[in-house]
Amino acid sequence: MRVVLQRVSEASVTIDGLVHGAIGHGLLILLGITVEDTQEDIDWLVNKIAGMRIFSDSEGKMNLNINGIGGNALVISQFTLYASTKKGNRPSFINAARPEVAIPLYESFVSTLSRKLDKTIPTGIFGADMQVALVNDGPVTIVMDSKKKE
Repeated sequence: MRVVLQRVSEASVTIDGLVHGAIGHGLLILLGITVEDTQEDIDWLVNKIAGMRIFSDSEGKMNLNINGIGGNALVISQFTLYASTKKGNRPSFINAARPEVAIPLYESFVSTLSRKLDKTIPTGIFGADMQVALVNDGPVTIVMDSKKKE
């Protein structure tokens, strides 16, 4: 499972011209799922995300996590995080989980994160054509992979 975390001052997702989810200060989380992912991957990522100290304290140092600033998260499914660009110029998405595998894991990720942060987590719609808008704060962008744990 891969995530791209972006510290944002605001973010939203629009589907068919309507805002489906929006947050103020917090994290935009782009989530990619592969066939090898399990609840163990979800638990590891959720714990890392919830504890990630990437928000500024009163001295301007990155010492606070998302709960420390009273922030929220917006989760967007993004199978393209598993793009393979090894051959040619057209990416292959063979490593991305098919919807029948990915949707339950996506839903579990969102509900696990919601419980961990004790907040309702706005999301996009899995598989929908979405327009994501954000103001990256910092900019701070972090990529994590539950299989690499770097």
